[in-house]
Amino acid sequence: MQRIHDIYRPTDERKCDWREVERMLSDEELKEQTSRCMNCGQPFCHAYGCPLGNLVPDQNRAVAQGDWKRAYALLTVNSDFPEFTSRICPALCEASCVHQLDEESVMVRQSEKRIIETAFENGWVVPRPPEKENGKSVAVIGAGPAGLSAAVTLRRRGWSVTVYERRANIGGLLRYGIPCFKLDKSLIDRRRAILEAEGIRFVTGIEVGKDLSAEWLAKHNDAVIVAIGTPAARDLKIPGRELAGIHLALELLEGQNRFLTGEISEPPISAKGKDVLVIGGGDTGSDCVGTAIRHGAKSVTQIEIMPKPPDERGASTPWPLWPYMLRTSSSHKEGCERRWNLNSLRFVESDSPTTSHEPRTTDHEPHVSGVEVETVEWEFSPEGRPVKFHAVPDTREIIKADLVFLAMGFTGVPAENPIVAQLGLTQTPRTALISDSSKNIFCVGDCASGASLVVRALASGKDIPLQ
Repeated sequence: MQRIHDIYRPTDERKCDWREVERMLSDEELKEQTSRCMNCGQPFCHAYGCPLGNLVPDQNRAVAQGDWKRAYALLTVNSDFPEFTSRICPALCEASCVHQLDEESVMVRQSEKRIIETAFENGWVVPRPPEKENGKSVAVIGAGPAGLSAAVTLRRRGWSVTVYERRANIGGLLRYGIPCFKLDKSLIDRRRAILEAEGIRFVTGIEVGKDLSAEWLAKHNDAVIVAIGTPAARDLKIPGRELAGIHLALELLEGQNRFLTGEISEPPISAKGKDVLVIGGGDTGSDCVGTAIRHGAKSVTQIEIMPKPPDERGASTPWPLWPYMLRTSSSHKEGCERRWNLNSLRFVESDSPTTSHEPRTTDHEPHVSGVEVETVEWEFSPEGRPVKFHAVPDTREIIKADLVFLAMGFTGVPAENPIVAQLGLTQTPRTALISDSSKNIFCVGDCASGASLVVRALASGKDIPLQ
């Protein structure tokens, strides 16, 4: 029995709407797929691959037997938000599946999605308030994945939990960064209702550090959890950066999500009819690609300074490591030119006035018309990892673009963030925040570890030494 690869809705259909791109696999499909699980004596998927330690072989067996209620009970032993991870997690568990040694791994993510949706359909997902209150209170700063995970963990231990979020609604990058076509935002609202029924209080539209002092929160609570993510996006400070039409990726993604969920009346950026260039080859760049395609972009190109990964697992990442290899997202399959080994040198100014619908200070605001790039060659380590590059002579060219999105990751927490000073926190050389257990101040998620995966943020939020 082979792994199912047809997991998406038809391309011509999905790229014209904002609904989730993946189809829901049927019960029978998933029973067959989970029956491929070998129930290994040493389940690397559980012990090595999954940051949450999900009981993958056990829930696979339950699904294969058609016992969905037991599968749900097993899934939620360690996972508090499977409706999120089953849609956006890259499935580290599958990369460490023993089947990877001789064939394709067992499907896990799609089965988890079916498990949690079946549970909601049957009314099995109910609030789980603590059996006993402990009389202590905690303030959680940030309602992203790590903050929500910490809130659930401490509430079930009997803490009185209040979560503070600067945006209008909870979810962090789940709501404002990840596109609706990957994660329907009604799922966050559905989970919020359960969390509130468990006794968790949310205060939104309040920016701790500015509207409310973090020091005040520390004085009026028994503990503080800092879960503010990595708010500083990596910029590209090359000549021409000031030109109109150049945006950080989250300007596009957050604006589009706020529009689709009714927070604003129209998206702040439109790619309709434009030549779009995305600089950065990761997941955020892919999300920009899919968003621009749904806007009706004339063309979409994605470039990356790194070399093109191999089609198969690279020698530098042997099993059971997360494999270094080429990944093609659903957005790439919808129509996108991808190029590697390109270093961006400068943004090129348009010779004519912009026709952009974006706000302008004058009728002739200088606007981007392209990016000058140069091909680079990489030197590799003995293990096959790219370590150093140099320019290839006479390879400069200009890629046409009247809309550019910078999707090059995030750099950490700026030292000038007021929360840092108000709580007296120290930072690593890479600006990650360091917990201060002597004051019961704990930093979790990306702000403590650097930008990473949602599933790792969720695991971090659970790992708090407070009882």
